[in-house]
Amino acid sequence: MTRIDQKFAALKAEGRKAFVAYIMAGDPDYDASLAVMKGLPGAGVDVIELGMPFTDPMADGPTIQLAGQRALEAGQTLERTLQMVREFRKDDSTTPIVMMGYYNPIYSRGVDRFLADAKEAGIDGLIVVDLPPEEDSELCLPAQAAGLNFIRLATPTTDAKRLPKVLENTSGFVYYVSITGITGAAAAQAADVAPEVARIKAATDLPVIVGFGITTPESAQAIAGVADGCVVGSAIVKLIGEGKPAADVLAEVARLAGGAHAA
Repeated sequence: MTRIDQKFAALKAEGRKAFVAYIMAGDPDYDASLAVMKGLPGAGVDVIELGMPFTDPMADGPTIQLAGQRALEAGQTLERTLQMVREFRKDDSTTPIVMMGYYNPIYSRGVDRFLADAKEAGIDGLIVVDLPPEEDSELCLPAQAAGLNFIRLATPTTDAKRLPKVLENTSGFVYYVSITGITGAAAAQAADVAPEVARIKAATDLPVIVGFGITTPESAQAIAGVADGCVVGSAIVKLIGEGKPAADVLAEVARLAGGAHAA
């Protein structure tokens, strides 16, 4: 079992919903980003989703695109992102970390080398949004063989014919994208999300976590209430982009986590 599997088993046993927080590695710089990352578990975060900055993102809205640009301009690389995880693991050996990004930096590093380094650094799972299930032999299957979860996204346009293929080699949890479009573009609605989550859960035993469009403690509570938990990204990244100190960012994270945990 990975740390992700262990975390969701523990949450299920406690009857609690998961709160997942996304930050961009290296935004606005390495030290500030690491300070926020280290504070996330204490603010109530159950799983950390750590973005790999990339020049040409596809699923990210303006808020997260700008975060990636800030990180790259500050010198963040894949190697420095792995180093952030190593630094985090010196003080925290239990909080799951999911690395989210795109395939190009992984391909450039070499899949085998990347997977060995990711495992050694303390990463537990991957979300690579530009590799469809048809390319599972490229990274998904090697990642799972290396002991990493490979987390797939399902969306409102993932129909009944497509869903089994999406779920086939997914592990850890299923990430349901609550809206069509990019991150930060619209508000998630629990009434729309609930039947979609039920449809996915009828096809898998994996937890279903909902992301995109969750910006307040109230929306975190509403969405977590119809799923196994929720992800908040843009609302947190926006505060970092505004130059808020880590203490203020983490205070807002705690409010959001409180909403999800109240579900």
